[in-house]
Amino acid sequence: MPRPDRLVTEPESARTDIDQRVEAGLDTLDTPVGEQRPSLGRRFLRSGLPPLVALVLLVVLWQILWAAAFWPETTLPAPLAVWEKFWATVVDGSVFGFVWTSVHRAALGFAAGVVLGTPLGLLVAKVRVVRAAIGPLLTGLQSLPSVAWVPAAVIWFGTKDAAIYFVVLLGSVPSIANGLVSGIDQIPPILPRVGKVMGANRLASARHILLPAALPGFLAGLKQGWAFSWRSLMAAELIARSPDLGIGLGAYLNEGSSFNDMPTVIAAIFLILLVGIGIELLVFRPLERAVLRARGLTASL
Repeated sequence: MPRPDRLVTEPESARTDIDQRVEAGLDTLDTPVGEQRPSLGRRFLRSGLPPLVALVLLVVLWQILWAAAFWPETTLPAPLAVWEKFWATVVDGSVFGFVWTSVHRAALGFAAGVVLGTPLGLLVAKVRVVRAAIGPLLTGLQSLPSVAWVPAAVIWFGTKDAAIYFVVLLGSVPSIANGLVSGIDQIPPILPRVGKVMGANRLASARHILLPAALPGFLAGLKQGWAFSWRSLMAAELIARSPDLGIGLGAYLNEGSSFNDMPTVIAAIFLILLVGIGIELLVFRPLERAVLRARGLTASL
């Protein structure tokens, strides 16, 4: 057996080279794999065509049911009658006023909800006594139908914009805060500890560690918060009626109901649905894709 001092050892430079290649390989594993972006036609066939086909089938079924005359015209109007009612609002320009009145209210209320719900979510997630005190209350508020707040808001604030924004806030803040709490609860415990060891205070830890790490859950809470904001707004506009409030989509829907004008009712429902889908596709879907792509989860797109 050779003496220990006679053993052939690997040169230091060779070991360094091997270590560098191992580190480079690990970095490559952590790097998101670049995928070739599909063409516009393929993206349309994959994402745009199925909803269009479903819409066409729905209209065809609607036309068949109308032609069969199972229900009177006042209950189930023809698709063409609804389209004519919708197109009339486009031609006279009133549809843009309806949409703008509702969308800018929902956007302002949702932005205020983010400003209030984000620090509230951080507080509930990181302070045990706060979570024990108001955590169940946030969950209860999230499950409470927003329409229940409208009568109280009208009594407190009158038929003014403040009443509508109050209802929108109560619809969005609990969802946003709970989404952030859920995201923070899923963060590996080692990440906050590393930040603490590196000298990050609570504000820096929340900004640079907690919020980025909890971003997927927080984004889900934001999406739900927007959905609740939009639903709350429609409930408020349906009930709170005043010349000072203008005519939004909810008021337009209520107007059709008051006059038993079913084409107007269905046209208003179509507009409300169209705005909701548009916000999802134009705002939240790109944000979700960007977050997933940044984390190497392109297979989930």
